[in-house]
Parts: sequence; structure tokens; C-alpha cells
Amino acid sequence: MNTANIIWMSSLKNISLKIKIIMKNIYVQSITKSFIFIVFIIGFSIDVKATNIKELFNTYSNKQIVGNVASIDLTPDLSMKFALGGYGSRMSKPAEAVHDRIWAKALVLKEGDKKYAIVTLDVLGLPPNVRPQLIQSLAAYGWNMENIMLLPSHSHTSFDMPALNDKNNLNSPQIGIFQPELLEYVIDALSNLIREADKNLQPVKIGTSSILLKNMNRNRRGDPDVDNEITLTRIDHLDGTPMTALVNWTAHPTFMSGSDMWVSGGWPGYLQRELEQWIGNGVTVMYYNGAEGDQSPIGKGGGSHYETAEIYARELAINVLEVYQNVKTSSNIKFEYNYNTIELPKRKVHPSFMETGGEEYNLTPEALDIVLKVMSPEKTNIGALRIGELLIVGAPGEMAAGLGLNIKNKLKEKGIKHPVIGGLANEWISYILSADQYNHGEGYESSVSFYGDGLGKLIVDGMLKTSIPLTK
Repeated sequence: MNTANIIWMSSLKNISLKIKIIMKNIYVQSITKSFIFIVFIIGFSIDVKATNIKELFNTYSNKQIVGNVASIDLTPDLSMKFALGGYGSRMSKPAEAVHDRIWAKALVLKEGDKKYAIVTLDVLGLPPNVRPQLIQSLAAYGWNMENIMLLPSHSHTSFDMPALNDKNNLNSPQIGIFQPELLEYVIDALSNLIREADKNLQPVKIGTSSILLKNMNRNRRGDPDVDNEITLTRIDHLDGTPMTALVNWTAHPTFMSGSDMWVSGGWPGYLQRELEQWIGNGVTVMYYNGAEGDQSPIGKGGGSHYETAEIYARELAINVLEVYQNVKTSSNIKFEYNYNTIELPKRKVHPSFMETGGEEYNLTPEALDIVLKVMSPEKTNIGALRIGELLIVGAPGEMAAGLGLNIKNKLKEKGIKHPVIGGLANEWISYILSADQYNHGEGYESSVSFYGDGLGKLIVDGMLKTSIPLTK
């Protein structure tokens, strides 16, 4: 090959190489611009509601918390002749009418493969058999003992707790008579409720705030401990429209007496309805009690017990609404839960039982001993849930406020801004008192504490053991 041909071939190679480089640059730039454009369009069109890059990232990753809420009318038909609970003097008499409906509400939250259900109920409490039977009906849907917390309001004008206890074979009007059809009705309703809340989960933003309210509750034993902190958790859709509001306030729903025989959610029922109307936009308000064992509400007028409850709830709602309007929400929060089982001490009858509880329920200590062996559990469970700055730790009964405040203060020392007690969580085992309250306290609470003077410390230690790992 001559020199001219060699030069000509070399030029062709150089030209070809330059063309390839130019084409490659054009292709890369085109792909890059297209990718940037697609990402921009997707990010803009999918969620123009996101307020910052972190929120947008969370929305389209497994880290985003999604949730939904559902409600169900839990009021049984009067033809079921269900007894109203809360006062032994009623002698298992059936409800005479419905003053206002009682409800159960479920909030389901999910993040990746973790999910949790909070269920609030306008009822007196739940015996130990209800939750395991409910879990059994939901096992195929991914629910278990660890990821459901049931929180009764402790209404004293709702159906009776012993009427749901399938171990209650005593047939005693003073204690309460087991009604199998009522138990089946409640289990079916709660199962349907949780499954409904577990559908169509949407991304949410969550925030919590607390204030102190004076002259709204008191210690009915005369002890100095009063938990007057009200805690509001706001759960919104990403565009800011409300989904749910959780309200924690510590007081017995006891304006109604044993002579009031109409079904009612009491002041917690009024509170929820008032807030739902005032907030609007389809919000579901869920109330749960605290360490209310010795806490009573302070009533302020009313022509009847039902009116007193309504007036009280309206004043409470005014304060809650102000808190609600100032809560700041975020989608970038911590979502964790924990669970433990505790062996309970030997069941025993308190020495003062005949002076208070024995008189109300017309029972001798020997008869109560039989009742405890049949109906009181040998172990209990404690659940805790953290949602951002809120940490709910369940108490399986009626805890004295001093013990609850001790737990809340320890959790605050660990950095939790809004710790709360979930009173009567999952099951009612007993009043839960300190050793001093049990041994030297007078009144109803100590006489219906059924596991001796060590129960309070045992439960407090268990609640801290369950909740402290969630503070990290």
C-alpha cells in the first residue's frame, strides 16, 4: 500500500472515531436530560403536596408511614338484654334505653413490614379472654398479640365486663352474668373493624402536643397525685386534611350513677362527637384513658347526670381543639412497638374488701376467692407503641395516677416529649396501686386490688421494661 493510501485510511479512522465520540456524547446528554425530565415530571405530578424533599422521598419509599381509620357502632340491640356495667348495685339489670350510641374505632398504621392497630372502645373494660379470641379471628390477616392495643374508655353506662368473660360460670347477678351472644357480637364487630381500617392505607403526617388543664380532674382518694396533662395526637393526610385525632385524658367516666340505666358513652362519647363536629372534614376522634384508678372528673352543673357529662366534655373539647389547631405534623417520624408478658403474683383478697367492694357486690371473702380463681388471670401482657414524640404504654387495669406519673416522668427523662399511659389496655386484671396505697389506703380502690401489695411495682417495672427500648 502506498503512502497516499495509508494517509487516506488513517484520516478515515480519525473521522470515524470523532463521529463515534460525538454521537456518544449526544446520546449520553440526551439520556441524562430525558431522565432528569422524567424524574422531575414524576416527582411533580405524583406529589405536589409534599412540602420538602425528605417528605417526598419518604412518600415513595418503604419508610413512609401509611394509615387508615375506621369506626363501627358497637351498641348492641336492646333485645339482647345486655347488662350495664360499672356498679354492682345494678344487679345485672339490662339497659332500658339508648341515650347515645357507643362506638369502637380503629387506627391502623404501617411502615414497611411493620403494622399496628390502636382500637378505642366506649366500654367499661375487657376481660382477659376477649383479645386472644379477637387475635384468633384476625391471624390470617397478619395480626397478633404484639401489634394490637385495645383501649376502653371505662364508660360506666356501657355493657358489663363480666358479661364478656367466658370463664364466668358463676351465674351471679352481683358479679355479672356471662352472655355468649354478646361476646360473639363484640368479637365479630372488632374483627370487622380492624380489617376495614387495614384497607386503602394512605401516607400520613403525624404530630403530638400536650397541655396542663387545671380544675378538670381530682384524686378521689385524697392523695396529692393528679395527672392533669391532656395529650393530643394529630394524624393528617399529606395535603393536611385530617384523618384522626387521638385524645388522652385521665379521669373516670362516672357522672352517671348506678340508677342511670340508659346506654351512653359518657363524657368521652360527648368529647369525641364535639371534636368531630368542630374539626370537620370527616375526622375520626379517638379517646383513650390514662392511669385513672384514683382520678375523678370535676363536674360543673347540669340538670341530669347526662347533662353534666355533656357540659364537662364540651369544656374539655374547647381546650383540646386549641391544642389540635397548633400541632405541627411530619411524615418523618419514628414508628416502633414492643411487647412483654408478665407472670402475676398469687391472687388474694384484700383485708378491707368487705367494707367496700364486698358491700357493693354482696360477696363474702370466701366467695370472692372462688371468683378470683375462676376469672382472674395468672399472667398479663404489656404493649408499648411509639409514634414520633408520642409513646403509649399500656396498663392492664386501673392504675393509680402516682404510678402513672412516675412512668411518664422516667420516659420524659429518656427524651420522650409526650409519654402517656394507655389505661385498661387489652384487659382488666385489677386496680394497680403502690404498696403503701394497698397496705394503708382506705376506700374502694385498695379493696379491689387482687394481687397483693407487690402488684404496683411489678406492673410499673414491666411497663418501663417494655417502653424504655422505644426511647432510643
